[in-house]
Amino acid sequence: QVQLVESGGGLVHPGESLTLSCTYSGRTFSSYAMGWFRQPPGREREFVAVALASGGRTMYGNSVRGRFTISRDDARNTMFLQMNNLKPEDTAVYYCAANPPRGLYESVYWNPLEYDTWGQGIQVTVSS
Repeated sequence: QVQLVESGGGLVHPGESLTLSCTYSGRTFSSYAMGWFRQPPGREREFVAVALASGGRTMYGNSVRGRFTISRDDARNTMFLQMNNLKPEDTAVYYCAANPPRGLYESVYWNPLEYDTWGQGIQVTVSS
């Protein structure tokens, strides 16, 4: 059974940090790009970050660049999202997702439709 499971969410104050984890199982994901998305209340799902396969480059959404860091440890089947200097507008349900390799096709990593496996999501609330 292919599964992605997020953990580490919760309630924090503005300016604080939080680290999300995503463990994956049921498939070898080392060749996949692994990403994070979030869905704020009443809004559409938006791209947060992606880590390409095999220690490849990382990309970030404009609103989190410089504050969030994505990393992956495929030996442990785990991906992380280190979130620093959190703001109330970071409040959302955060999802991890897997983007399969497609040969020569360069995926549009900010597009959630490019991802074929999703976690159930985890709440992050930033409030004073």
